[in-house]
Amino acid sequence: MSQMRASMIGLFLTSMMLWAALPAPGADLKTIQAEPNLEKRAKLALDNAASALQLARDAYRNGDNERMTALIGEVQDSVALAFDSLQATNKDPRRSPRWFKYGEVTTRDLLRRLDAFRDEMSFSERPALDKVKEKVQQVHDDLLMGLMEGKKK
Repeated sequence: MSQMRASMIGLFLTSMMLWAALPAPGADLKTIQAEPNLEKRAKLALDNAASALQLARDAYRNGDNERMTALIGEVQDSVALAFDSLQATNKDPRRSPRWFKYGEVTTRDLLRRLDAFRDEMSFSERPALDKVKEKVQQVHDDLLMGLMEGKKK
């Protein structure tokens, strides 16, 4: 019994050390902003948003609301960077849909995951997440309309 307890404590300490070693919010976002290929930058930013959301959920479960708030902000910044990068390509989403469709699908998934995270939160903590969800919803809608209507002249 004591050997099992010792291994559980060791596992817990190892996971806490790994969690503490994660980069600070925004550290990866600066690297992503330096990516010269706009489409790749958009993909990296959306992937960063998904991982930041997962880290925010983990921080919330561990009671670290300060880190959770910073990571939620990183989700919003990452989605905005992805959208701005796709817009900067000056490509018609209907003629070159690959990255625009990836953005639309990824933001739809982020919205679903934000809803699930919101359901886990206490009522008083939800407004911070609602603001981010609203921004992600706007980006999703803009990407979807771009794919459906094409580039505006």
